[in-house]
Amino acid sequence: MGWKYRVGLLLIGTVVLIWVTSAEITQSIFDSYKHPFVLTWLGASLLVVYLPISLLNDQIKSCLVKARKNRGTLNGHAAADSPLKSPLKNGRKSSDLELQHLILKKGSEDLEADGETVSFIRGDTAHPVRNHGNLLSWDLVRVSIVLAPLWFMTEYLSNGALALTSVASTTILSSTAGLFTLVFGTILGQDSFNVSKAVAVIMTITGVAMTTLGKTWSADEEVSVVAEQHSLWGDALGLCSAVSYGLFTILLKKYAGEGSSHVEMQRIFGYVGLFTLLGLWWLIWPLGSLGLEPRFSLPTTIKVDEVLLGNAIVGSVVSDYFWALSVVWTTPLVATLGMSLTIPLAMVADMFIHGRHYSGIYVLGSLQVFAGFVIANLTDQCSRKIGL
Repeated sequence: MGWKYRVGLLLIGTVVLIWVTSAEITQSIFDSYKHPFVLTWLGASLLVVYLPISLLNDQIKSCLVKARKNRGTLNGHAAADSPLKSPLKNGRKSSDLELQHLILKKGSEDLEADGETVSFIRGDTAHPVRNHGNLLSWDLVRVSIVLAPLWFMTEYLSNGALALTSVASTTILSSTAGLFTLVFGTILGQDSFNVSKAVAVIMTITGVAMTTLGKTWSADEEVSVVAEQHSLWGDALGLCSAVSYGLFTILLKKYAGEGSSHVEMQRIFGYVGLFTLLGLWWLIWPLGSLGLEPRFSLPTTIKVDEVLLGNAIVGSVVSDYFWALSVVWTTPLVATLGMSLTIPLAMVADMFIHGRHYSGIYVLGSLQVFAGFVIANLTDQCSRKIGL
């Protein structure tokens, strides 16, 4: 297991924790400011901060390359000026010096070449296109234009579901994304289909179904017809979000490539934030006209402003970046099924925060979701070892 895969698994666990916490905070925000579009647009737009961060990383990398070249040049001059009498020693020193220059030159070239690698849809092309650290790469721009609306739709549908139903129900339906990830991955050639992966997905979906059928209640809960209708709409939005999530995950893996660095992910998500900021703000009016969004208004209290901004930074900017790295450093299926771990975590959060109770079938379903993630992870490791 390579270090990137290990870090990817660690990032999955971190994102699961952040997402459940963010979902609870989002529901508390909706109690006084029920505007899913504003929350989504703000969180996605803030991703633009990764553009100057990636530019700073490029500058630091360039300074390191120049420093290494200068150090190699100084060492070369010092060795050339040293008075050595023995021809044998001169020859040995010369060979060592040439070898040192070759190593330094190779290291500098590798460091310079470690720029942006982004795969662009061009038939079956899945090989990265080198951008050589160029911030304005048109391949990267075109890729981000495709990804930006898809990611915004995924986040908006998820926030819309949170506005209409519980955190546990939203996370349950979002966990069905494993099925769509496997389907889209097989169609687009980004994942291989085998019996073990099918079993992992079936176990996860079965666990999701069990948690859906399982009972959950709280002591002071009041059920009404309107609440049931809202929950039904919320479940529909959560399922649509799972479909969009699965497609985005596969396209991100296809475009970015398996060996993408953190700078590459920063640039991709930075452009996604830029296009969301400049190109999607106007959707608030048609959504309001269709009755899907309330009339636009600003938060009425500073406390709501602070919670809204803080949740957008941590719940979107930080967690989305970590999640993207986990997708390209592990596999789309493992990352997606890993997100299913939000079900048991959301269940525990609802138990302690809202005093909810869960039936045995609900708890058993949550454990089965976790088992599906473990099987998918072990399957991927075995496939890597035998070279499949």
